[in-house]
Amino acid sequence: MHNKLIVLLLSLSMTSCVLSPVRSTPTPSIPVGTAVPSSAATPARSLVILELPGDMDQAESDQYQTLVYNLAQADGLRYQVRNSLTTADLAFEGPALKVVIALPPDPGLATLTASAPGVQFLAVGIPGLTPAPNLSTVGASGVPVDQQAFLAGYIAGMVAPEWRTGVLYQKETPGGDAAHTAFENGYHFYCGDCFNPNFAQPFSHGLYPVPVGIPTDAPESNYTGYADILIRNFVKVAYVYPAVATPELLSYLAQNDVLLVGQALPGEDVRPSWIASIQPDLISALQNIFPDLLAGHGGQIVPTPLLLADVNSSLLSDAKLRLVQQVLDGLQNGSIGTGVTP
Repeated sequence: MHNKLIVLLLSLSMTSCVLSPVRSTPTPSIPVGTAVPSSAATPARSLVILELPGDMDQAESDQYQTLVYNLAQADGLRYQVRNSLTTADLAFEGPALKVVIALPPDPGLATLTASAPGVQFLAVGIPGLTPAPNLSTVGASGVPVDQQAFLAGYIAGMVAPEWRTGVLYQKETPGGDAAHTAFENGYHFYCGDCFNPNFAQPFSHGLYPVPVGIPTDAPESNYTGYADILIRNFVKVAYVYPAVATPELLSYLAQNDVLLVGQALPGEDVRPSWIASIQPDLISALQNIFPDLLAGHGGQIVPTPLLLADVNSSLLSDAKLRLVQQVLDGLQNGSIGTGVTP
């Protein structure tokens, strides 16, 4: 028994020489529900949201989605598409959300911008918004019809034989009256007085171009009657104001050997008589302003730029097209005025 006790004591003595006491570090007390930051956690990548209506034309929707996706990818951003947006959605995304791009109808941008001052918002083609430091707008005032009509008048004067041009516009409306004046100014910008006594002139309108105003209460079924005034006066090139440019009216003019310039090609049946489209270019405007939004430079108001599309090269040669583009550039940089009071 004595020997066993000695062995036990020796064993305990050896153990104490090998092991050192472990001092534990106290764990701080963390209130329930408090997030614990981790040094290994990766911050969420910045996010851009594109908000557009679910019933939007599919081709147009795809165009915007592709553009914003590519812009986001180029800057290493995450990207979401939504058909609606609330302040709760913005709060859920938190500081990672950097840019929101919204298309009509207005999703309630006044409330959304106020709830997220650190987010830059861009309204594309949405009118009537109150400016804010984190809200920029593109095309809020709609298509600049004075610039469109001025350029159409320039093109018409360039293409029409014996300068036989005309314009169909909506009578006694601000946009229609502006388009009428701007078209004539663009026509004269190209060719001055455009008068030759050897050329036959319109029967009842003095000199070309022939202006024909369509009343706002005129039914669309009567539009061809107004087009007949151009046809009887031997008009060979016409600009049709967008508000009255029905496919039926444009087809009727084309069938009567009138060449056309306008906002949008109505159909393939008209293409042989279509000189060019002068369209709003919101896509390019969005693309150009995107870097500023990422940099936090908001509060910008960008008017709707225009572009030439559906150009018929058999009617508008490369040389003529270069001249037209120079005039369009001048209209948009302010070096050429339309002669229409804003």
